Amino acid sequence: MSHEACRSLGNDGSPEGSPLAGAHSGYRGTSPAHYDDETRRCITALSGRIDTMRATETWRAALEAPRWGTPVWFHGVIGGNNLLVTDGKLSAVIDFVTSGIGDPACDLVIAWTMLCEESREVFRHTVGQDDGTWARARGWALWKSLLTLTQCPDPRDGRVAIHLDVIDAVLADHERFA
Repeated sequence: MSHEACRSLGNDGSPEGSPLAGAHSGYRGTSPAHYDDETRRCITALSGRIDTMRATETWRAALEAPRWGTPVWFHGVIGGNNLLVTDGKLSAVIDFVTSGIGDPACDLVIAWTMLCEESREVFRHTVGQDDGTWARARGWALWKSLLTLTQCPDPRDGRVAIHLDVIDAVLADHERFA
């Protein structure tokens, strides 16, 4: 986030005058539809490595999920590299370059990239987002893992197994909550 955007915040942290989701945020905070063509190309490219029918259905549900409520602050790249832990507890979130005002679904991707099923369930209940937000979050997680897999031509690349696991978890969650 630019210094100008930071200065535009009110003392209460209100979003007035703050950056809306868009190009600066890699379109995080917007609908995952921005990445529709890319995601569909990735699904096709990964035929035989993933369940393309389930992936397509999960992606379609993400695109169709309704957005309720007013735009809120989102971080945009919540992940292990941007979370600082002290004595086993979250102590800071860093790297706000993609932050803005929009849909918080992009920040829920950590449910699949960092948490096991039991922890994901606790996280889901704790953050209290609606089903549409979770469907869009699954779309964001699916898009990123599909894209990463298409960029890993070596099946021994350590990222392959990680992202196949993320995709499996996302698809299972879609079936569970759809």
